[in-house]
Amino acid sequence: MGDSGNRATVGQIKDMLSKADRAGFAKLEQEFSDDDRKGVVAAFASARRRFDREDRERERLEGLYRFERDLAREREASVIVGLDEVGRGPLAGPLTIGAVVLDPAVPITGLNDSKQVKPEDRPAMARMVKETALAWSIQHIQPDEIDAAGMAASLRVAFSRTIADIERQGIVPDLVLIDGNPLHVDEREVNVVKGDGKCASIAAASVIAKVERDSLMVEYSRRFPLYRFDECKGYGSPAHIEAIKLHGLSPIHRRSFCRSFCQDE
Repeated sequence: MGDSGNRATVGQIKDMLSKADRAGFAKLEQEFSDDDRKGVVAAFASARRRFDREDRERERLEGLYRFERDLAREREASVIVGLDEVGRGPLAGPLTIGAVVLDPAVPITGLNDSKQVKPEDRPAMARMVKETALAWSIQHIQPDEIDAAGMAASLRVAFSRTIADIERQGIVPDLVLIDGNPLHVDEREVNVVKGDGKCASIAAASVIAKVERDSLMVEYSRRFPLYRFDECKGYGSPAHIEAIKLHGLSPIHRRSFCRSFCQDE
């Protein structure tokens, strides 16, 4: 072990590495290059992994925004709105659609498909989206509307309402990006399969829709505590299905979704 190993303890080196940027890391790497203590070697390996993770995350985020830029260039579009739905499959609660027109000059750190964002991080991410977006909208289709029209029609109505609300805010998109398969709701529609993982504005829409719907289901759990909506968010968990069998349907259940295990019409 060289003299440099005597100038700092392993703990001190770990602390310096945890605070170092890339330039600082390079200096530390040179300074302690002859320090062969296991703890020091492991600390430098850990720091390298951290920088590798940061590189991958930066590349992923740049890819989300690049997808949108490339599509805008290809279609000669200047304003893009991304839309995504949450709540297509639950037994209770609304179908929720989010729409976002991002400001391309203000990238959102950590932006991702809502399913890939930790639940505890989603509210802050949703606030960031709303604060930086040029326009955003959230629309709900209620359970009775879904029962009356069916899911396919409800999806088309929901997306149409959301696009209309964006335009009422004074933003007229050139492209309407919708996650999933074609819905034929707008002549500007471009469908992006798994778009919430490919396209920044669709990812942003998925986040605000998810946070809004989850918050609403938590509120419903206070009104209808027997169904544990705060836990299941209206989806058909075993506990939720058992509660329906024991207590029947609440006013926010989709009756057309519950016929296979409930006689309450």
